[in-house]
Amino acid sequence: MSSAREFTAYDVTHLTALAVLLVGCAVLVPLGRRLRRTDPSDRTGRVFAVVLLAGTLPLQVLYFTPAFFELDRTLPIQLCDLASFVSVWALWSHRRRAVALTYLWGIPLTTQAILTPDLVTAFPHPVFLLFWVMHIGIVWAAVYLSLGRGLGPSWRDYRMAVAVTAAWAVSVYGLNVALGTNYGFLNAKPAGGSVLDLLGPWPTYVVAEIVIICAVWALMTWPFARRSGDVSRGRPPRRTDPAAPSPPSAGRTAP
Repeated sequence: MSSAREFTAYDVTHLTALAVLLVGCAVLVPLGRRLRRTDPSDRTGRVFAVVLLAGTLPLQVLYFTPAFFELDRTLPIQLCDLASFVSVWALWSHRRRAVALTYLWGIPLTTQAILTPDLVTAFPHPVFLLFWVMHIGIVWAAVYLSLGRGLGPSWRDYRMAVAVTAAWAVSVYGLNVALGTNYGFLNAKPAGGSVLDLLGPWPTYVVAEIVIICAVWALMTWPFARRSGDVSRGRPPRRTDPAAPSPPSAGRTAP
């Protein structure tokens, strides 16, 4: 690994990255809603996809160079690695399954990697910068597509996301056993301590994670699934859906 200065969690650069994330989310929600009318084919999303891919590919290539490759750290098999490419496809195509995975992986899971990053090098090293471009870009894509463009999962998409994630977990667990690695912290807790310490020993914490993730995803899916049900029955979207535009009322137009 390079001898670059080591990253320190919640230093000025980490807090700056978190601020950039929040400001971007605050901008992308109204932007996406406005673009529903002015850019229905979402050319803006395609530009976003190209930018995100341009930040993701160099990081993956850099991880495979002799200076940075570590078998137990840099293989592109973490959920965030998969989410980065899925989110690019979701932004480009608006394909239902890609959008659902971007939303369900991006907001609750990628944010965990942002709050507790597994990062070694510090600013201004290229790995540091590309790490944040990729991870922040995933969350921005999820927010833009869901709360901005109003695209979200159905219960069918929810089941698909659970199945895909379960297949990933089983595969990565087996790879960890074969290689002696611990991707996804599926085989052991982080050595330095984490929120997983609150969930009991292995494998109890893995089971607890599954239950929590399934419950959170269900709550995230419900507003979009209910809106879809309303539309299929000929009723306007209910106001409880945060991603749905408000129905028109007397004296004003819908946003």
